[in-house]
Amino acid sequence: MRWPTWVLVALIVLLQYPLWLGKGGWLRVWDMDRQLAEQREVNQKLEGRNAGLDAEVRDLKTGFDAIEERARYELGLVKPGEVFVQVPQKQP
Repeated sequence: MRWPTWVLVALIVLLQYPLWLGKGGWLRVWDMDRQLAEQREVNQKLEGRNAGLDAEVRDLKTGFDAIEERARYELGLVKPGEVFVQVPQKQP
């Protein structure tokens, strides 16, 4: 009576091995699901950044306000007739 029990236990273990540890097993599926969630997070951040860059490019192509703003803040340019005033900030 003892050997049929061990045969059945061995058979169950052999059948469960591919389910848990095989090529398409549950552990592999859980790992892939985790990787997929991480990649979706990264993609979502990149899509937000791309949308911002796309809006900035469209604004630069269609309007002169963005170009003027960049010239003022990044290059320090002023229009003719304007006076440039720089206010120093106190050091903390």
